[in-house]
Parts: sequence; C-alpha cells; structure tokens
Amino acid sequence: MDSDAEQLSSLGYSATFDRTMSAWENFSLGFTYLSPVVGVYTVFTVALVIGGPPMWWTYLLVGAGQMLVCLVFCEVVSQFPVSGGIYPWARRLVGKRWAWLAGWVYAWALFSSIAAVAIGSSPFVAALFQLHFDERVETVIAIGMITLVMLLNFCGTRLLSRVALFGFICELVGAIAVGGYLLIFARHQPLRELWNTHGLGGRYGYLSAFLGSAVAGLFLYGGFEACGDVAEETPNAGRTIPRTMRMTMYVGGASAMFVSLALILAVPDMTEVLTGQSSDPVGTILTDALGRFWFRILSVVLLISFVSCVLSLQAAASRLLFAYGRDQMIPGSRFLSRISPRTHVPIAALLMTGLIPGAIALCRLWLRDAIETVLLFGVSGIYIAFQMVVIGALTARLKGWKPSGAFQLRQWGYPVSAFALFYGIAALTDMVWPRNPQAPWFVDHAVMIAIAVVLIPGICYLFIAKPHDQGEGPAADAHLLHSRNVASACHPSPAQADG
Repeated sequence: MDSDAEQLSSLGYSATFDRTMSAWENFSLGFTYLSPVVGVYTVFTVALVIGGPPMWWTYLLVGAGQMLVCLVFCEVVSQFPVSGGIYPWARRLVGKRWAWLAGWVYAWALFSSIAAVAIGSSPFVAALFQLHFDERVETVIAIGMITLVMLLNFCGTRLLSRVALFGFICELVGAIAVGGYLLIFARHQPLRELWNTHGLGGRYGYLSAFLGSAVAGLFLYGGFEACGDVAEETPNAGRTIPRTMRMTMYVGGASAMFVSLALILAVPDMTEVLTGQSSDPVGTILTDALGRFWFRILSVVLLISFVSCVLSLQAAASRLLFAYGRDQMIPGSRFLSRISPRTHVPIAALLMTGLIPGAIALCRLWLRDAIETVLLFGVSGIYIAFQMVVIGALTARLKGWKPSGAFQLRQWGYPVSAFALFYGIAALTDMVWPRNPQAPWFVDHAVMIAIAVVLIPGICYLFIAKPHDQGEGPAADAHLLHSRNVASACHPSPAQADG
C-alpha cells in the first residue's frame, strides 16, 4: 500500500476513491465553493443598503474570525484526512451522537445552499439568454442547473477537478479584470467613503447597522471546508489540505474585498442606492461601465461561477452522505456508500444531492415563504456545523488529544480554538438577531425558525431511531490515539522488537 492508503487504513477505512486531485485542483474546489464573485454579487446590495459603504470592513473582520476556524480545521484534517469533513471529524473528536447531529445540520445547510445558489443564478441566466423572467422560469433554470451539475459530478473526480480549476481561473480573472476596470475607469466615490455612515442606524446607532451589514462577510467565508471533504481523493492529504484551506481563505477573501471595493467606489449616487431608489445597483454599475456587450461577456463568467459553485457544494454534500453511509449511520447506507467502479464517485449520494435541492427549488412555486425560510438556514447551518467541530476539537484537547498530523497549532491550540468558538457564537448571534420589529414575528425571527425547522426533527430522530447505535467504525478516539502511539513506542510488538 502507498502511504495515503496506509494512513487511511490506520484510521479504520479502505481506499475506494480515485486519488487524482492535485493541490491546485483541491484549492480550486474550496475557492469555487466560497465563490467570491457569487458571494459578492448575491448579497452586495442588501449589505450596502443596511450598512452603507463601511460594510466593506465586514469582509476583513469576518475573514479574520473565520481564519481561526480554518486553522482548527487544518489541524483536524491533517490528522484525520477522511472523506466527508464535518461528520467524520466530529465523530473522531467527540463521538457518534455529536457527529450525527453535526452531519445532519451540515447536510441540510448544503442542500439549502445548493438550492439557493441555483435560484440565485436564474436572473443572470434569464438576462443572458433574454428570457422573460418570472417564478416558473426561475424554478426551471434552478432545477436545470442542479441537474446539469449533478451529471457533471457523475463523471468522476477527474472532471470535477478540471471544472473546479476552470471555474477558479474564470472567476479570479473576472474579479481582477472587472474590479480593476471599475477602479480605473468608472470610479465615482473617494476612498474616504468607506468611513461614511450616511447617518444609518437611527436611534440604535451605527453599530446596529454595521452588524446587520455583516451578512456580506458571513455569507462568503465557508468554502475552505470543502477541501477536506475530498480528502480521500487528494494525494498526501494530511499535508496538502491544510495548505489549500488557508489558500482558499487568503485568495477568496482578497478577491471578494477587491470586487466589493470596486463596486462601492463605482456607485454614481450613493444616496439613491441607500434610499432604495436604485433596485439593482450592481447591474446598473456594470452595464453603464462596461456596456451591453461586455456585460453579457461578464454574465457568462458569472454563469461559470454559479455552475462551479453548485458543483463544489454538491461534491461536498455527496461525500458527507457517503461518509454517513460507510459508517451505517443513515437509512439506505448500503446504497449511499457505494462507489461506482468506473468513475469512483458515490453515485447514489450524488443523486440525493440533486433530488433534495431540486425538490426545495420546485416547492418554492407553491410554498414560497416557507421555502425561503429553509433557504435562510444555509449560512447559519454552516456556521452551526463548523462550531460543532470547533467545540469538538476543544473538548478533545481538554481530554488529552495531542494532534499528530503534519499541521499542528502546538501551544497556540487552546487560544486559537477558544477565540474561534467565541467568534462563531458572536457570528451566529448576529445572524439570528431580530432587526425588524415592524415586520410580522415570523419574518423578524425567520433565521431562528429556519434553525428550529432543521434541528428539532434531527434531534427527535436521533433519540427515537438511535442511528448512532449502528455500525462499528471508530469514534471518540482522538484523545486516545496519542496514548496508543506512546504505548506502542514504549512497548513495541515482538515483530517491531525483532526488526
């Protein structure tokens, strides 16, 4: 066996995937999951209206907080480079129940995100092909994109890697080209506008408006985890993936901040945007600055970004379902854990990542308000699942876990984990905080309702069906591995002694 297969075997699993994803392709997968172009263009207007130009600083502050979470993940994946990410990491750090719930939350967050990104792409697709846009067209485009991406994912790791790399190149070039053009040829605002609050916040002060505008940064930084979801498809994963995770944060964050800065300074009339007179400032800025022809070219780049983003989200969700199935922790485990002998990908798991988000998008025709509440769970669910891993790492460390992977925080382990947890709790509080008392209660508390809609059934199923009682895979052993290694070194086996 090669070293990767040997390490995987020592963790209790056998190699079944096609381990052909290079470091650059692994990074591209995380980058396109994070997708700065999709992230900026999707929530830029909302964040700008809430917090004004200073909302740009939320990219920096949220990025710094998420970087702490990323470092915790780097240390965990370095020791446990296993497909599925959140679920197997939580399983080894804490135990089966904790892992099952973390995976449940993250799975629904991914399903919601796939549907949300596909739905978000529909206006760009309709504009590109000059389609009459309404709810039915929006739904057809969303389901079509989900289906197309699922078929691409069926083709295997090699195609996934190449599409992700192509998406990364297009997105990065597009971000640099558009941002640079706007800053040089279409700038209308001075740099000091980044500190101009325009009197937003009212009687609550500007801090409340600034925290509300943090949706810009909170929506963006989540892609680094996808690098670890395909750990069994990446050579030398324990050393490579911690590097690609950090690269995702650096390059993705810098790209998003650059594009956002260019858009803010290119706004012709900031008052018009902040008062809602301009309903689509991004489209207006780009059309006026680039002209119709180049705007259509940019729409193609945006479409590629949306496709690669959904591709990465589906890949992450399918590996999560595969990991569940391999440990027999979910109904239909035998099918979900099956790897295609030809393409070396989990076909049944991929099919679920198409059917469930597709159903969410379809139901939006009849249950628009209810489905929008579920879609709100996307970002908050990702943060909840991430913090469950951070709590798991901190708990395992308190029990005596001494990370033994290629990437280690060493003496910084405790402070980084503690500050990552503090940041995560603060970010979640900011997400769920009701800010519109004039709206109906179910609108003002929509994020909390969305969290409850996912968490309550999951907890009920966990205690009634007891899925954690199934399977014999290793669990809650992170803090024991160091002791075993020390004991093995002090008391070698007869074969080791003879050697």
